[in-house]
Amino acid sequence: MNILCAGAAQGLVKALQGVFLELTGAKVEGRFGAVGAMKEALLAGEPCDVMIVTEALISSLQADGRLAPGSEAALGRVRTGIAARAGDALPAIATPDDLKAALLAASSIYLPDMQRSTAGIHFAGVLVKLGIAEAVASRLRTFPNGATAMRELAADRRPGGIGCTQVTEIRYTPGVALVGSLPPAFELATNYAAAVSATAAQPDLARRFVDLIAGPRSRCLREQGGFEFTASMPS
Repeated sequence: MNILCAGAAQGLVKALQGVFLELTGAKVEGRFGAVGAMKEALLAGEPCDVMIVTEALISSLQADGRLAPGSEAALGRVRTGIAARAGDALPAIATPDDLKAALLAASSIYLPDMQRSTAGIHFAGVLVKLGIAEAVASRLRTFPNGATAMRELAADRRPGGIGCTQVTEIRYTPGVALVGSLPPAFELATNYAAAVSATAAQPDLARRFVDLIAGPRSRCLREQGGFEFTASMPS
């Protein structure tokens, strides 16, 4: 079964692959990346049974007939946060001034695609609002998705590197530590969902996977990974 999945849910999908194999005998093949890249892959005709991206994009693709109507299920809300390499001193980021100082002091700044990823697009705007986009441009290290960016941050042995991506991608990456969410003035909390593709080769299996990843069986795993739940979400 083929899945196109936003980087924010990559760790969750990988954690559930073995469970789904045991339950159904079906192997999950996932492609992970920026939300925009996943949309491009779907529109290009890449095999897809389940798509996991932002709720907004799910709705848009359902309206276009690309995803099956009524097949969606919410995974939860994910905040955008700041990371540091595990063992490094954690910078203060509670206020815009704190964040500005931390970014100006950073030796390198790791982040996902600034044109196609949810966190990358948002962070590019934060840099502009802080007035430091040009000052830090040479220190930006961008990657196709946040999970890759965080792995590269973990592997960077030079002191002073930090990163920005979805909290789930930080928590699921060994070797990096979550400093905290972006300051309230720059907060970004994104709702993610899963839905069955309109061209799913295995629609019944796809629905079972959506039920697993968005249902009560995985709720604790999602919460541990950084997903948050609204009062309206089923427990």
